[in-house]
Amino acid sequence: MNQSGLPTPPPTSATSATNPAQSSSNAAGQSASDVSLGSIVATITSASSPSQLNQYLRSCASKDVREVLLASILPGSQDPLALLNARDHTLGMLYILSARLHTVASDKPLWHHIEGFCRDFIPEHARLAPDRVTLLATGIRQFAEVEGNPKLAIVPLSDLLVKYPPTLSHLTTIHPIFLTVCVATRHFTAAIPVLAHSITTIDLSLSDLTYHDNLIYHYAGGIALAALKNWSAAEELFEICASSPGTTASAIQMESLKKLALVQLIYRGKTSPPSKYMHPILMRLFKATPYSSFMNAYPLQRDYLRTIVENEQQLFANERTLGLITQALDRAPRWAIKKLTTTYLTLHLSDIGREVGISDENEVKSLILSMIECSEISAELSADGTVSFSDPPVKFEKADVDRVLAQAQQQDALLVRLEKEMERNKEYLTKAFKSKDDAGWGPAMDEDGAFGDRPSGNWVEDMSFA
Repeated sequence: MNQSGLPTPPPTSATSATNPAQSSSNAAGQSASDVSLGSIVATITSASSPSQLNQYLRSCASKDVREVLLASILPGSQDPLALLNARDHTLGMLYILSARLHTVASDKPLWHHIEGFCRDFIPEHARLAPDRVTLLATGIRQFAEVEGNPKLAIVPLSDLLVKYPPTLSHLTTIHPIFLTVCVATRHFTAAIPVLAHSITTIDLSLSDLTYHDNLIYHYAGGIALAALKNWSAAEELFEICASSPGTTASAIQMESLKKLALVQLIYRGKTSPPSKYMHPILMRLFKATPYSSFMNAYPLQRDYLRTIVENEQQLFANERTLGLITQALDRAPRWAIKKLTTTYLTLHLSDIGREVGISDENEVKSLILSMIECSEISAELSADGTVSFSDPPVKFEKADVDRVLAQAQQQDALLVRLEKEMERNKEYLTKAFKSKDDAGWGPAMDEDGAFGDRPSGNWVEDMSFA
């Protein structure tokens, strides 16, 4: 017995008796009957080398036997987690928590053990076992769902996500798990601190990432930001998802493309040319959807827009885009009026109403006054109902200039760093030179004019945006 009251692990040599973690080199040859949860916990509490402990925990028994042992309880119904703490035993708790959350017949850990670990663990130690971190994150989400309260997972997943990577600009497997929980529970604001950091680094030694993880994170992030009406940021994330290069187009990318188009209509009044990196099949499929018809008629053909919404309402509801469609339809008159300001200097309220599809002059008047108040247009309304348009005054504050310059400097430094990293990547250089001889996606997409002319510009889990 050791000082904690636990049996010491069976020694395999004189050295292993003094340092149990060093027995990892012989663990592969150790039979399953020689390993017990008590010996594992004793090794965890006495180990001095995290890397050796990680190797021991991986190889102390075959995978199935190991997971059953880690998910079990000590003799006398004693919970091993009660003998450990996250600061001193990060790896041990990580292995035990992830095993118990994924073993069907195990006693699930108390929720305060999960929250305490995610709050206090040592990230450098946890990074030795990235696969167990992924298991822990998925287990937390599933456990909260089984408990009937998915939002319970938000706080521990947030703590885990903030602490685990070196920076929040490193994409990990925790990112898509956390974002999907925020979207599913409609706790969109909980995702803001994470979404405030653009993803700039992919480190496969940090997380066992897949291409799908990248798509899910940016798609779910776009949904959260669109629900919060942060249209600019939502547009960026939907575009990243829709245009992420891949061998085949993904269904998530198609959904992202639809939402991207609607967000751009709401935010800009028109769509932007698609990215040259977007898979050409996406644009061809998009042209066959009602979203393309809605986009092409926007914003002047308001009656036709209403007809599309009425005829395809069930489709939009099933695809959880009806909220965005409704918001785009509501903003159509504003964008139609803004188009008129580029053509006319003066117009009567009745003429404006006829152009934008509003028969009530009082409604047109209220809309014009609202747009003037919000600085959406620069205009004057005379007593006889004549609206005189003018160019908006250009105003620059010193603080605005300083902010733009600071952002430009930050982006320049970031691009320089990324360029240097890519120059050191032989695989990237090989592909870059090879791509000069291969036909890219860009020319193939010129045949798709659904998003208008394409000179050189950049170019969406389900929920309602109502």
